[in-house]
Amino acid sequence: MNIPEGYLYTDNHEWVLIDGTKAKIGITDHAQHELTEVVYAEPPEVGVELSKGDMMATLESVKATEEVFSPVSGRVIAVNERLGDNPELVNEDPYGEGWLAEIELSDPEEAKALLDSAGYSALLG
Repeated sequence: MNIPEGYLYTDNHEWVLIDGTKAKIGITDHAQHELTEVVYAEPPEVGVELSKGDMMATLESVKATEEVFSPVSGRVIAVNERLGDNPELVNEDPYGEGWLAEIELSDPEEAKALLDSAGYSALLG
């Protein structure tokens, strides 16, 4: 299982990559593996205010439909438009080209409650 260092993780299998006051969000390698082939991705709308724990996106696979929850609070400033025509990017490159949304953080302190790579690895067992 790919669990890169430098990312933060939730126990719901989302990842966060923080750069200053911005947070890029996606699902982990474990999550995409469990979903299997993603065939549709519905990201949030740009401009939407999200609180930590709010449902922010939906991913449909040949196996299931999964809701993705925001690991941090803030305003959506970008979404991955490429997923509309290429939802398989979530499977092919979950930590890179398969990202879902970028948020301008309203409370950077929330990130302190997230797991680092070692913590997430331990969660998976």
